[in-house]
Amino acid sequence: MNLPKLLPFFGLLLLIWGCEPTATEPEWPEITTEAKPWTRWWWHGSAVTKEGITADLEGLHEAGIGGVEITPIFGVRGTEGQFIEFLSPQWMEMLIHTLKEAERLGMGVDMATGTGWPFGGPWITDELAARYMAYQTWKLKGGESLSEPIRLEQEGFVRGAGGRLKLEDLAYPVSANENLQDLAIDQVRFTKEMDFVTLMAYSEEGEVIDLTEKVSDGQLNWTAPAGNWTLYGLFQGWHGKMVERAAPGGEGLVMDHFSKEALAGYLAKFDSALKGEDISSLRAFFNDSYEVDDARGEANWTPGFLEAFEEVNGYDLREHLSELFDSESDNYPRVLTDYRATIEHLLYENFTKEWKAWGEANGALIRNQAHGSPANILDLYATVDIPETEGTEILKIKFASSAANVMGKPLASSESATWLNDHFQSSLADVKQNLERYFLGGVNHVFYHGTAYSPDSAQWPGWLFYAAIHANDRNSWWDDFSQLNQYVARVQSVLQNSQPDNDILLYFPVYDRYAEKSYGLLEHFDIRGHFYESEVKAIGEELWDKGYTFDLISDRQVQELGVVGKELLSHGNRYQTILVPATEYLPLETMEALRRLADDGATILFHKHLPEDVPGLGNLAERQQAFEELKAGIVGNVITHESLDSLLSHAKVAREDLADLGLQTIRKHDGTGQVYFIANWTDKTIDQYVSLGKMEAYAAIFDPMTDTKGLAKVQDGKVYLQLRPGESCIVKTSATPFMGDLFPYWSENGAALAISGPWQMSYVKGGPTEPASVELSALTSWPGMSEELAHFSGTLAYEATFDAPEGEVDAYRLDLGEVQQSATVFLNSEKVATLIGPDYSVVLPSGALNATDNQLRIEVSNLMANRIIYMDQEGIPYRKFYNTNFPAHDRENRDPETGLFHADHWEPYPSGLLGPVQLVPLGTKE
Repeated sequence: MNLPKLLPFFGLLLLIWGCEPTATEPEWPEITTEAKPWTRWWWHGSAVTKEGITADLEGLHEAGIGGVEITPIFGVRGTEGQFIEFLSPQWMEMLIHTLKEAERLGMGVDMATGTGWPFGGPWITDELAARYMAYQTWKLKGGESLSEPIRLEQEGFVRGAGGRLKLEDLAYPVSANENLQDLAIDQVRFTKEMDFVTLMAYSEEGEVIDLTEKVSDGQLNWTAPAGNWTLYGLFQGWHGKMVERAAPGGEGLVMDHFSKEALAGYLAKFDSALKGEDISSLRAFFNDSYEVDDARGEANWTPGFLEAFEEVNGYDLREHLSELFDSESDNYPRVLTDYRATIEHLLYENFTKEWKAWGEANGALIRNQAHGSPANILDLYATVDIPETEGTEILKIKFASSAANVMGKPLASSESATWLNDHFQSSLADVKQNLERYFLGGVNHVFYHGTAYSPDSAQWPGWLFYAAIHANDRNSWWDDFSQLNQYVARVQSVLQNSQPDNDILLYFPVYDRYAEKSYGLLEHFDIRGHFYESEVKAIGEELWDKGYTFDLISDRQVQELGVVGKELLSHGNRYQTILVPATEYLPLETMEALRRLADDGATILFHKHLPEDVPGLGNLAERQQAFEELKAGIVGNVITHESLDSLLSHAKVAREDLADLGLQTIRKHDGTGQVYFIANWTDKTIDQYVSLGKMEAYAAIFDPMTDTKGLAKVQDGKVYLQLRPGESCIVKTSATPFMGDLFPYWSENGAALAISGPWQMSYVKGGPTEPASVELSALTSWPGMSEELAHFSGTLAYEATFDAPEGEVDAYRLDLGEVQQSATVFLNSEKVATLIGPDYSVVLPSGALNATDNQLRIEVSNLMANRIIYMDQEGIPYRKFYNTNFPAHDRENRDPETGLFHADHWEPYPSGLLGPVQLVPLGTKE
């Protein structure tokens, strides 16, 4: 029985029998711990106490934070006696206390699998540390022998430590040096002989001879046959990358991410520390991106690489070293591809999957930032429980969310609001828009970047992490932060309780990237480098700008797709089509999968042309023949066209016309209809009926900032929206009616009433001093009022009285005009709203006003910046950290002598209530 086809018939019977479909009232989903925003919680020097942990967690909980991610980090100078060594019994005691307190508060806890980044520490020996490959060549003619030794010495150097260290200042091994916190070494290579791997001889006629066994004690015992020969000696060295921003007890070499043995050795330290401890409430272990190669040279080798290469590609790399190292050789792109494919295989199998299995064995999820890795990050993201992204580019965001969507994972997370501006400049409105970008990109689980643990005894602004918005109770806007967090929780409750509803699977042609020459052997996957020139980037941006919905997909994921009817099925999620950008190299297995999907009824779109060839060198002729036969046999549902619009039109892929209005949106579904999150980032108010790409007969609107909800006006298949600049909403559609009140739509109904004061301005909180109360006849920015107020960061209250306008109206809009930076509004002693911008207005029911003597109080908080300017100008210290010690985001804010952040050249930022404050009469819009 085909139930969906019978539903209209049942609906007709209901009407005949005098019944109507059951109406439901629009409701927000439950706000869970995971629906709330979480924050990265830096433990400087792990100098935490049980009392401090409890106080921090209680403050975060009260502010609406759902959970924390513990990341130990470098220490604060002067607090060395409070440092706790990472994973020591005392450190574990602090972790267990955190878990218990978080559980008491209903909060979640994740934990970085290490300190700083990437994975490494003092227990990583040379045998487990990241490696690199080097080679040397020699020329011989027939009859000649090589007298030069087959040896290669790696150049010694040290990076970091503010440039003040020389290699001769360090003891070997690096873990033998005292006070690594102070040395802050980023990378160190000691001068020593590299390990010999292999020696191969190549003749001009193409003959290859393995000379490895003929090398003894560095001497080659071999006489060249007739002809001209080039010898390639391959060696492995020690990359020397150190853990960045390490906490005490975490300073050391970065592990070899391509070695299963190295990972086991790294995790053994955790196994020992965790043994016997109850960590059942720890939700997840975390990895803060790859970032091994943001150093001198690449970590591009591992012992056993040659064996892995042959396993993956079916041939011996040693026979093609000359082609790998000669970018002008005919087979260079193919051998380079196979080299990079081997790196991907090792990172996928020996690190990502093994770490995931270790997390499962410890009863925890794995949350991973895969970006930056020298592998197809779609597959690395897909392997873990919670893929996490960062940055501001939509396509970069969508790599993580796409993997979650395609693989049916419920959560995709983000490292959010990382250094949006320079220090102390980010407002809550800035943070809000950054979070909305993640929501629109498919993320539904945001982490702030972040919150530094800081004891009450620390002088303001306390302990700080250098790349952060400083989401802590020293921030001037802290008391208004909960408003943003409530907004996030409502949005994420909807996004977490709905499923992806994207139409297009956009194939990511990773093998085109693998075949491209770059600055080194590795190709790192992030939105940078060659990606900026790629077809997939251009197509992805065009799809986004035009309002098409899509997820990116990898070769491995394509090969796992199924077809239901004409739709593509992946872990419960359905798509209309696959779009393959103009691609040169496509694996035979992927082409076979696409052919199978097309034969099963799916529509496959190729932009511009069919893929031209298979990648790599192994078994090439046979694979090429099979590939050409597949291409020749393509019929039916496979479409090729120069025009992207024509391709999508043929596949009947609709777009979201909201893009034409400048609105940003993501569409999902919840089983009963579509769910849209819509943000207005334009400078114009949207006040009209709009078309949705997928629309049902009924719709409801939810305002996540004010918690308002109601029935939407629907006409001719369109939904009426009112969105002021900076506002957002959620629209839910349904085939069955909603019950309840109409969502409030307003129109201005009369002249605005200016609330002009006089204003009584008084101190609420902040510093460095407590400004005296003052009466204002006109609203003025604080820095223009006095030197004391120019230095002030905190909260001041404005109070005025006013009479209600004459005449009956349905409501009023209280518009504060310009506010720097956030405001909490009280009317007649009742809290009305907290406004975080960019819109600073709130609708008041007419009954909220007295006829006369209405008491209006507006508490305004500014940025931390003005007080920091004062501290820098007065030389008051707050930059007192080991390691990087508070660098600047922007070059103009770097001290020419120290290179650190400084703000003494800044002008004080506008602050306070600037107005004009107006009361606008409103009528219900019919």
